[in-house]
Amino acid sequence: MDGTLFKSDIKAKATELGFFYCGFSKAEFLEDEAPKLEKWLNKNYHGKMSYMSNHFDLRLDPRKLVPGAKSVISLLFNYSTSEEQKDKEAPKISKYAFGEDYHYVVKERLFELFDYTKVMIGDINGRVFVDSAPVMDKAWAKKSGLGWIGKNSNLIHPREGSFFFIAEMIIDVDFEPDGPIKDYCGSCTRCIDACPTDAIVEPYVIDGSRCISYLTIELKDEILPNEFKSKMDNWAFGCDVCQDICPWNRFTKVSNEKRLSNPKLLDLSKKEWQEMSKEFYDELFKRSAVKRTKYTGLKRNIKFLKTPTKQ
Repeated sequence: MDGTLFKSDIKAKATELGFFYCGFSKAEFLEDEAPKLEKWLNKNYHGKMSYMSNHFDLRLDPRKLVPGAKSVISLLFNYSTSEEQKDKEAPKISKYAFGEDYHYVVKERLFELFDYTKVMIGDINGRVFVDSAPVMDKAWAKKSGLGWIGKNSNLIHPREGSFFFIAEMIIDVDFEPDGPIKDYCGSCTRCIDACPTDAIVEPYVIDGSRCISYLTIELKDEILPNEFKSKMDNWAFGCDVCQDICPWNRFTKVSNEKRLSNPKLLDLSKKEWQEMSKEFYDELFKRSAVKRTKYTGLKRNIKFLKTPTKQ
């Protein structure tokens, strides 16, 4: 089945639902990504994220993940904000976690878009993904013409920067692909120079085991590695340094999605973060991405930030 005639309708509906870009690519083996992923894994740049080495074939070929798949529809959902944490000395939280967990916010819209596509085209099969399952979302967004992958490994759109979530619909319908755009990073190395932990080991290559987002979210050890004691830049959950410094984020527009902001979180003082109880944590982060690191992980991170560096 060829759904090319419906592309403009699907893109229009995506915009109506709050996605600011939508692109199409052919579901096929990601030939260019295979050697990069293998090399990255062999260098143990995934740290203790053992799941990254699982389902290698599924990551590289969506047809094995979604039988009968013919197209990958990639979408971007803006989370850029002008809001900041009020206490400048409080442990820092990545912008994407300022409000409700994006999995809830974006996936609701994605299911609605999938249902709309079904009504438009007819009986289709497929699945939707928001940073879930072994889907190489940045690679597919790049193939769909939604940006290029920058030296900080984030997808960058020339008019919107990189503060957005990436989502996909993988379905059994053919569409004319949109095709990629060129890389505009040029000779810029601001993200590499700014990374507090030197996690960007070379342009376009991240040693995930050194990334602050990995250390504060993915790493489940009881104690964080002491070598990073003076390098955390006061981040307790995630890190935005390589995006904040990127010149392309000068063009980003502030999101109008109210669910992505929680004033109570932004109002917390340094003392309130440090003395946070389990009960308060459970209430404040009930539907938050911060739940990913759990209460014990967040307390570990905050303690690590305030513990004096060993000489």
